[in-house]
Amino acid sequence: MNLHRADMFEALRLTREGKLVEAMTILRGGSPEASHGGVERQDERQAGTARASFFDLVPPSGTSSFQYHTVRDAAGSRRFKLYSPAAHDGRPLPLIVMLHGCTQSPDDFAAGTRMNALADERMFFVAYPEQPSSANPGKCWNWFNEGDQRRDAGEPHLIATLTRQIICDHAIDEERVYVAGLSAGGAAAAIMGATYPDLYAAVGIHSGLACGAARDVPGAFSAMRQGAPAPHRLVRNERVVPTIVFHGDRDTTVSPVNGDQAIEQASGGSGVRTRVIRGETATNIAFTRTATHDRKDRCIGEQWVLQGIGHAWSGGSGDGSFTDPRGPDASAEFVRFFLQHRLSA
Repeated sequence: MNLHRADMFEALRLTREGKLVEAMTILRGGSPEASHGGVERQDERQAGTARASFFDLVPPSGTSSFQYHTVRDAAGSRRFKLYSPAAHDGRPLPLIVMLHGCTQSPDDFAAGTRMNALADERMFFVAYPEQPSSANPGKCWNWFNEGDQRRDAGEPHLIATLTRQIICDHAIDEERVYVAGLSAGGAAAAIMGATYPDLYAAVGIHSGLACGAARDVPGAFSAMRQGAPAPHRLVRNERVVPTIVFHGDRDTTVSPVNGDQAIEQASGGSGVRTRVIRGETATNIAFTRTATHDRKDRCIGEQWVLQGIGHAWSGGSGDGSFTDPRGPDASAEFVRFFLQHRLSA
C-alpha cells in the first residue's frame, strides 16, 4: 500500500489522540470522515490493528527511540542508529547526520558528543551511520580514496542514500538536513558538503580535513601531518554550503592547518566580512572564533581554534572516546549554527 507522507502523519496524529478507527481508515486509503457512522462501530480488534501498524513506524509521543536500521544500495550496505526525540509529535523536524571517527561506533560517538540530549532539548533527529571494520580495519571512513570522494559513488552515495531513506521514512524537514563528523568522519562530512550541496543545508567538521585533501593512503598521512599538498586540488561546488569547523591547536593527529583549508574550501572565497571573537571557557581554555559573512550578511562559515585542545571532540563527555570536556561545547555550537540555515536560503 502506498500512502502520501501527509496521510501517514495524519494517521499518526489520530492514533496518538486515541482515534484508532479513523487512523485505520486513512491507512486503508479512505478519509477520516468515512470513519463516522457505520465505520465508527467497527470492533476493537480493527482498532488494535491500527495501533500496531502505526506504532511500528513511529514511537508513541513521550518516548525516545535509539535503534539500529540498515540501508542498502549498489555501493553496499550500512547500519545506522537513529535517535528520535522523546517529545516528537509528528511534525517535520531537522535531521543531523553524525559521522564517527576511527575506532568509534554510533553508541560511543553519541555518548561522547551528547548530541541525543541536545536533540531532546532542541527537537531534531540524529542519525549515526556505522563504518564496519569490513570497510576499513580501523572503522575509518575512507575519505582518502578517490572513489569515495565523488557524488553517486562509494561511501558518499551510501551516506546520501541513508539520509534520503530517513527523510522518506520519518517526519524530516527536508530544508534542514545537516551532516557533521569527527576526524575521518569530519573529512567525510566535508566530502558530503562538496558532493551533495543540494541535500545538506550546512556542514560541521571537527578535527577533520577538506574534501580532496588526499587521493591515497600515503597522501592521507601527508595531509594529516601538514595539510593538503596543493590547495588548488581542493574541490568546490556551485553552492556555498555553510560550514562550521572546530580544531584544537595541539592536535598532533590531524594538523590544525587542515581546519584552515576546510573552512577556505567551504567558503570558496565568497566571504566579504569577517568577525573575530576571542573568549575563554570556565576551565581556562582560550578560543578564537572567526565568523565569515557573505554579501547578504549571512554567516556562511565559522572557524573555532581551541588553544590547548588535542585530537578530541571539544566539550564532550568522558563517556565516549576522543573527547575533551574542558573545551567549548562543540555539539551545542554545531546545533546553533546548523539551525540558522535552511537549504532554500
